[in-house]
Amino acid sequence: MTRIMISSLLLWLAGLGITTAETAEKEKLAGVIIWEIGQTPTRRLHPETLPPKLKNTSMLIITTGGTIDKVYFDDASEFEVGEPTVAHIFEDVGANIDYELVSLFRKDSLEITAQDRQDIREACQRTVQSQILITHGTDTMATTADELRGIPGKVIVLTGAMAPSRFRITDAIFNLGTALGVLQSMPEGVYIAMNGRVFKAGQVRKNREAGKFEAL
Repeated sequence: MTRIMISSLLLWLAGLGITTAETAEKEKLAGVIIWEIGQTPTRRLHPETLPPKLKNTSMLIITTGGTIDKVYFDDASEFEVGEPTVAHIFEDVGANIDYELVSLFRKDSLEITAQDRQDIREACQRTVQSQILITHGTDTMATTADELRGIPGKVIVLTGAMAPSRFRITDAIFNLGTALGVLQSMPEGVYIAMNGRVFKAGQVRKNREAGKFEAL
């Protein structure tokens, strides 16, 4: 079944004129098929070209980059956004959930544009899944959450991390766990799950000095 699903995905990509060489990453992690087009933040899988559902799942996870996925490069002495780590985290903690994961793009949230936010919104509107978890950089997470309000029939939860998930000490795992709980227990709407708290979109901001999210 897995081979059929992957083959179908490759055929679908080929139909869009996207060759295997152009596909940056296709791998199976924890029973989830991940697909991503391009290797730079400016190349992304556009919402209108999202592939058909591959599994009967109720949850979609959209990754957009941010600190949670950052990696450290010694040669450049700086951080860069790496591959999505959500599937690895879920596998490590033995999460018993069924989901699909789409890497829409990889950006620091300060680089996210109005068009990027529109792409996220369209992806949320087009998917058949009713539960959507979005990993996002923390600096502009509140702005993106505000832009996603008003999508009917969806529970959308944004989360991220103050320290990369690859670090020994990180809030990424705790925040993802909180987000999953919110996603499966709250009524439709848009929420931010950070610092052990849940905020409604439009009613939260990041306090950069304190390094935490707080209600407006």
